[in-house]
Amino acid sequence: MRLVVLRGTVHRSGRSNISGVNNDAVVISRVVEDRHWHALENDLVVGRGEALRRPDGRLFLGVDAWQDRVFQPLVATMLAELPEIVYTLVDDEDVEARARWRDAGFVTYRQERVYTVATDPQITGLDQIRAPSGIEILPLGQAAEAPLSELDRVVRAEVGAAAGWQSMPVELRSRPDGTVGVIDPAAYVVAAQDGEYLGLARVARVPRRSRLGLVAVRTARRRHGIARAMLAELLGSLHRAGVDSVTAEVDDYNKPANALLLGIGAQQVGSASELLHR
Repeated sequence: MRLVVLRGTVHRSGRSNISGVNNDAVVISRVVEDRHWHALENDLVVGRGEALRRPDGRLFLGVDAWQDRVFQPLVATMLAELPEIVYTLVDDEDVEARARWRDAGFVTYRQERVYTVATDPQITGLDQIRAPSGIEILPLGQAAEAPLSELDRVVRAEVGAAAGWQSMPVELRSRPDGTVGVIDPAAYVVAAQDGEYLGLARVARVPRRSRLGLVAVRTARRRHGIARAMLAELLGSLHRAGVDSVTAEVDDYNKPANALLLGIGAQQVGSASELLHR
């Protein structure tokens, strides 16, 4: 499917012109089925669009084209070819980007705070934290995949029955059959008691800065210091490996999670909004 624009009006055909430099045609076409779009002008890429399905099933759009004459038709093409609810994530300080997405029909769905968390136990105050009596904290890579996958399933069900999983979107990999499963135990610190897994803390190791992806404890075992004990192990392990800090994103309305991070000295460095288009 190709889309071209003539003086700001969307047309679906082979080729036409868009008002701009030399009135050259901007052609928008999908280059990879269901995933990528390019905006071309004089055979040069002047904009890119991508649709990424997250493991929680939601579809997120990303666009790299910061001229309205390219951005709006590019988004319009993506929306027309993706007949479902879609989302995007925008930095709250990027007023222009937010306005462009709103002009495309997106509305605010949820907001989150962005934190930087130091790993040094002298800064977090976690150097003296010990696991509650009877609780064993399994270091990164020590958990077994099967019970870890089961814990993930139970945690998702508990969150879904309460605030809703959309308030804690977590990036877990999916199996080939589409079901969500824990693939890499090396990314998890786990709390266990008598062989039963009760809580998990996940980190995503990336080149620029590691990301604290999720801290979760079974509903019946919360408020007993398990989350802090897992964080003490996870952040301490990263510190010993030479990682100075991690990032974390928390739903603005998730008061316990925000309090947990602020309680270990996390610094809020920004905020972002998820926008939705129906």
